[in-house]
Amino acid sequence: MRRPRLGHIQFLNCLPLYYGLVKNDVLLDVDLVQAAPRDLATMLLSGELDIAPIPSIEYARHAEEFVLLPDIAISSNGEVQSILLLSKEPVEGLDSKTVALTDTSRTSQVLARILLARHWGVSPSYAEMPPDLASMMRDADAALLIGDDALRAYWQQSDLLKYDLGAEWTTWTGLPMVYAVWAVRREFAEQQPEAVANVSDALTASLAYCRTNLDAISEYAARWESFPVAYFRSYFDALQFRFEPQYREGLTRYLTEASAIGELDVVPDISIFGA
Repeated sequence: MRRPRLGHIQFLNCLPLYYGLVKNDVLLDVDLVQAAPRDLATMLLSGELDIAPIPSIEYARHAEEFVLLPDIAISSNGEVQSILLLSKEPVEGLDSKTVALTDTSRTSQVLARILLARHWGVSPSYAEMPPDLASMMRDADAALLIGDDALRAYWQQSDLLKYDLGAEWTTWTGLPMVYAVWAVRREFAEQQPEAVANVSDALTASLAYCRTNLDAISEYAARWESFPVAYFRSYFDALQFRFEPQYREGLTRYLTEASAIGELDVVPDISIFGA
């Protein structure tokens, strides 16, 4: 048996999880590969990785290839802070305007399209761009940012209107939002179920560690960014890693809405490892 090849997202939203893996001495038991969410999905599909957090929409588009770890996701139940739509005018006025979508996340792109069409009832045109807010706003009336870029925009003063898409989703649906899931290649899960179970247990233990050490993790994050520790603590409090039944219901609702606007052909059943 070789060590599982485990993907890791290069955003602050996965720092608590990575921090816990380090403190629990798990990294010697896996080959950790860091990349952007969309790249992790590609690497998982190609067989370069065995287990990885991937965008929820990418899981749905290739559900026959994967099973999901049962107890972990990147999710929110209300405000998330790191999925942000910034606009020059109230969002209800974006009909026939241009919205720039960051090219770093497929799930958030689809979430923005869902909320604009189904929640706010507007039909803008879309342009995919690198996540540079100044460039995006030169060419568009609103811009979607995610991850660290969104956090910096969320925390900084700006004349732009800010819409937290996690909060908007929960206000509209009454459900949590699941942005990424930990997917396992079915072939690997069938061939090495014990290794998959060990990784799942290690991630669960890491989450338990991070929940009781958020102050230390926030202080660690603040060493590398020019924002107060309290900002990071607020973010890590808002961010969830939960995937219990209500969160799976939220995922199914998201996929159903994605299908309704033509972004997904089939809404798959959610396949859980060990179920």
